[in-house]
Amino acid sequence: MFEVKNENNFPSCRYGDNSSESSDIQSPMALWARAQSLPPEALQQVRAIYTDRFPIEVRHFLASWIEEKMWSMDIDIDNPQNEQYASSIVGDLIQQLETKANSMNSEELVITKYKLMDSANLFKQRYARCPLDLFRLMRHCLNAELQVIRQVENVPVGSVPPAAGLMPDSVAEIAQQIDVLRHRTSETGKLLRQMEQEQEGFALHYHECTKLNAHLQHLQSQQPNQQNVELEKAVSRQKNSLEQTLNQKVSSLLGLRFQLGDKLSETVTHLVTLQCRVLDEELIRWKREQQLAGNGAQFNSNLDNIQDWCESLAEIIWHNRQQIKEVERLKQKLAIEPPGVVDVLPNLNIQITQLLSSLVTSTFIIEKQPPQVMKTNTRFTSTVRLLVGGKLNVHMTPPQVKVTIISEAQANALLKNDKIGKGEASGEILNNTGTMEYHQATRQLSVSFRNMQLKKIKRAEKKGTESVMDEKFSLLFQSQFSVGGGELVFQVWTLSLPVVVIVHGNQEPHAWATVTWDNAFAEPGRVPFAVPDKVPWCQVAEALNMKFRYATGRPLTEENLRFLAEKAFRNPNMTDFQNQMLTWSQFCKEPLQERSFTFWEWFYAVVKLTREHLRQPWTDGLILGFIRKKQAEDMLIATGVTSTFLLRFSDSELGGITIAWLGDGDVCPQVFMLQPFTSKDFAIRSLPDRIADLQHLVHLYPDIPKDQAFGKYYTPLENQPTSNNGYVKPFLVTHVPGWGGPGQSTPSYPNTPMFQAPSPEAGSARDTPSVASHVSDSVSSELEWILSYAGAGAQGATGEIEYASNMEFLDDPLDFNFDPYLNPPPFRPN
Repeated sequence: MFEVKNENNFPSCRYGDNSSESSDIQSPMALWARAQSLPPEALQQVRAIYTDRFPIEVRHFLASWIEEKMWSMDIDIDNPQNEQYASSIVGDLIQQLETKANSMNSEELVITKYKLMDSANLFKQRYARCPLDLFRLMRHCLNAELQVIRQVENVPVGSVPPAAGLMPDSVAEIAQQIDVLRHRTSETGKLLRQMEQEQEGFALHYHECTKLNAHLQHLQSQQPNQQNVELEKAVSRQKNSLEQTLNQKVSSLLGLRFQLGDKLSETVTHLVTLQCRVLDEELIRWKREQQLAGNGAQFNSNLDNIQDWCESLAEIIWHNRQQIKEVERLKQKLAIEPPGVVDVLPNLNIQITQLLSSLVTSTFIIEKQPPQVMKTNTRFTSTVRLLVGGKLNVHMTPPQVKVTIISEAQANALLKNDKIGKGEASGEILNNTGTMEYHQATRQLSVSFRNMQLKKIKRAEKKGTESVMDEKFSLLFQSQFSVGGGELVFQVWTLSLPVVVIVHGNQEPHAWATVTWDNAFAEPGRVPFAVPDKVPWCQVAEALNMKFRYATGRPLTEENLRFLAEKAFRNPNMTDFQNQMLTWSQFCKEPLQERSFTFWEWFYAVVKLTREHLRQPWTDGLILGFIRKKQAEDMLIATGVTSTFLLRFSDSELGGITIAWLGDGDVCPQVFMLQPFTSKDFAIRSLPDRIADLQHLVHLYPDIPKDQAFGKYYTPLENQPTSNNGYVKPFLVTHVPGWGGPGQSTPSYPNTPMFQAPSPEAGSARDTPSVASHVSDSVSSELEWILSYAGAGAQGATGEIEYASNMEFLDDPLDFNFDPYLNPPPFRPN
């Protein structure tokens, strides 16, 4: 046990958002000091938390510094914006290690000094480009340490959040079981050496006994005389004594064999249990969380921990397999098996070999999945990793990995037969072979495919309402390698998450519907790629919220989700919808009432608009968004203050947002709604600038001055009136005819054509006036600009609709860059 001395006084600190932590931890050193006073079994759990990835020596000698940094500032370790802070922490940690190591000048600490220097170099190599990983690892270790302490001290486990990506105490439990297996393997190794020595001793005695027996037979064949008789008696006594010794040695050898067999059987049983936990629980959980990350869920990968466990299992399994084979070899050299005794070794050899095979084939995994919406003739990447490659020295003969794309039917056949016919594929992938490389710093055996490209695809025949965007494929990664000098040869393969292949951007929205549904509702161990046809709304709501939060930075509220439920079920009067079953058809096949688009298409367009143009106002809570038209009217009228406005997503326009405001009507205040803005409009002028242009909008609902709400987003006007070539530089402003101009009076053009909403809002309770806005050029002719813009927009939309009608037969060579979770709908229909 390390001796811990607290020579510094640090201020009290906190852990995460738990106020109870402040009272639980008096000073940064308190946690490590408490850990050292734990009982031996609990202390062993704490020690097991710290591996080569974060050595216990670093934890000990920098205890105060580590805890101060981890708890002095509460940061979101999953936010990439905090990477700069994490990078500074990693740099400081390395500097602290080097300083501490250089201060160790005594001979007693020379080994520790080298250990700290090695750790500093390791952190430089491994975490220079990903400092958040080390920050996450440090916080995880402290969290696991605190869990053990609180268990011993009978503090409720729920008061401390479990380590991300792991079940509570799984790290410590698995590490402890691995230590037990290592100890058992060491014990059987000692027994094996003892049995080998006993057998060698038996062989020497047996050889001596054979010589005495031959000598005795020779004496007995001689003429009897006094001398021969005496010699014969002496040799006979010596032979009998030696035979007794041999019988004792046989008994001892048989006892050792039985003992070894029992211990090896118990070890194999423990190995089976632990390997099932690592592969069938932890690794499967990691894969499931990786799939949910495709929908935008936070993914705190603990793959390095899983690799540590798998490497330890591989090492222990290999040692036990060698021991079993050595026992079999020794038994063959000395066949003294008593009758009626069952030899357990052959079965143990089969079991241990199957364990190794299962471990190797299961740890051939896709670390970075290919894009799940895959466009032909577009470059994509993927990374494959073998978690036990380093321990088994697979990299000594670097294996080749080949990638092919297969259909759902072919994936089913592969899982049933564990093989796929030669040349069977559903498409052609360029740059689809690579060689696995071993990276010494990270101990990872992997290959990254950086320039793959799907050239063509073979599709199955469609049935009923199926479309090409409903069809799922998968990338098959295959390899072969040997271990033990060619003693064992493994054929390994793994399948990617389902992918949907498209040939044009118009197909993206529905393709992402297929992928989102699969990621959210796929069940473990399913037949590829079966998903339920209907699921409870509460699960759909979770998936939609996950996707919206990832794309926009802010989750949906209960009111937002209720609005979405009413829209998805086409029922504005629903009360209890949490357990109502939403069908796949309702989700993305059937058009909404009085609309030409589906629920998913509407939601997808809203997410795209918010992510690309409204992210910050949405995050700041300035956009109500998900409210019905009547509800917006009632809210504005209830204020009684004209010039109050709010922002809501359009029901009739895909990816549209409208401004509703309370204005003076002919008799009483009346609610007006501006024709929805879309991405095309915001590409010209942002929403905050448009709101600033409209002087009749004064207060954001309920009573926030608009400049206070949106002021920080306004685009400052340039001070230079002319450009370099001497021309006057114009700027565009938004103007609503009849409602005044931006800053000063702007001429109104009553005969100017205006964009009209394509259809009335569904479920409108009253005939709210829909007002169109102009974006005016303060220098150029407003009329000319609007006419040209309207004409171009109408022509472009018509062309795109015509293009989309033939999209299943297109093979567009353009290279689009896709967002892995969300991509924009290709056009806005008239």
